[in-house]
Amino acid sequence: MKTLIAIFILVLFAYQGFSQNYNANIQSIENEISLLNNQKDSLYSILENIKLEKLRFNLEKYGLPELLPNEQIVKHTAMELVYVEKHEQAKWVAHIITPDIAFGRFGRTNNFRIDTAVKTGSAVEKDYFIKTQKLDGTYKYDGFGFDRGHLAPSADFRWSATAISESYLYSNMSPQRAAFNRGGWAKLEDFMRSYVTENNTALMVVTGPVLTDSLDIVTRSINQVSIPNYFFKIAYDSLNKIGIGFIMPNKKITQPIETYAVTIDSVEKLTGINFYVGLPDNIENKMEREIDPIKWLPKSQQDDVLPMNMKDLKRNCFNTLQAKIFVNSGNKVTICGTVVSVYKSRKGNIFLSIDKKFPNQIFTVTIFSNNVVNFSYKPKDFLQGKQIYVKGKISEFNGTPSMIIENENHIKLYNKKL
Repeated sequence: MKTLIAIFILVLFAYQGFSQNYNANIQSIENEISLLNNQKDSLYSILENIKLEKLRFNLEKYGLPELLPNEQIVKHTAMELVYVEKHEQAKWVAHIITPDIAFGRFGRTNNFRIDTAVKTGSAVEKDYFIKTQKLDGTYKYDGFGFDRGHLAPSADFRWSATAISESYLYSNMSPQRAAFNRGGWAKLEDFMRSYVTENNTALMVVTGPVLTDSLDIVTRSINQVSIPNYFFKIAYDSLNKIGIGFIMPNKKITQPIETYAVTIDSVEKLTGINFYVGLPDNIENKMEREIDPIKWLPKSQQDDVLPMNMKDLKRNCFNTLQAKIFVNSGNKVTICGTVVSVYKSRKGNIFLSIDKKFPNQIFTVTIFSNNVVNFSYKPKDFLQGKQIYVKGKISEFNGTPSMIIENENHIKLYNKKL
């Protein structure tokens, strides 16, 4: 018992001593944490710089287009570009998207500013809108009708504070209509980043406006900035040695992104730019001729197919992209496409997704349970994967063109000779 009492007294005194010095103990631990955080930030900075150096090396060795004799290349931390004074925007901007975007720590800066590295001077804020400070200290914005559209998107650099900030230079901006910039163009940017993260690979990307002498200008802009009718974006996956190109009109995009995919060769013909001159000729030539947008889709969409080419369809037949033209028209039309997925509800209703699966479907066919008996085959099993013609009236369900089929006479298997 005496021993236990002695131990209790010792513990009590020790605790009292610790309690009397708790401020010092807390401060000591907080100092250690602060030191560790500083070391962590320092290591992050070193790591970022090493990654940026590697990125610049690969970009300059493999990812840049051919530089013409009269062109100045403008170099930044994570992107390089050629600026066209006549149009007050870049001819092209090259950068690399890396898997680091999945772990990015930095967000939008909105630090739009002049690019002082452009010798002739870049576009400025007043090329896009006029900002006037009001008496209460807030600002009134008088826009000219166009977004400051990023060519190399800021989200592609969210792993680097320096790079994401530089993406807001006006040399990286081009006048884009709001519906395009915030819609289809943003989806194309998401398309590229999704490919990078899902496949754990890097993409060498070149983006730009299609510049011609006949372009309209933003009349209220102080530098008379040209308004592109089209934009291009190309990408090369050096790991898998495949490439893809896109050409999109500067307007609201209503079709799936992959339908705007083209060969890189076709982008070269349209723009006059020779891309990826640093690659070995055998790789460059093969990659720039190929086009298979489906393999660039997320794995969940790998069973999707491109809508059928109108040249392959018989007269008065249409593909799934054209179905929306006939929504609620009251006319019976014939649509052709591939059944990529079939779903049977608990009530026995059968839903066919044509060309693209749910939830990205662009055209659906419904066979209600009471009409299944009108088929000599089991629609759910037989039609999966088939190319078909369907004839009927087109309505809209949850924003998707849809057709209700009552019997097998309204569905025929695709035959190119028909």
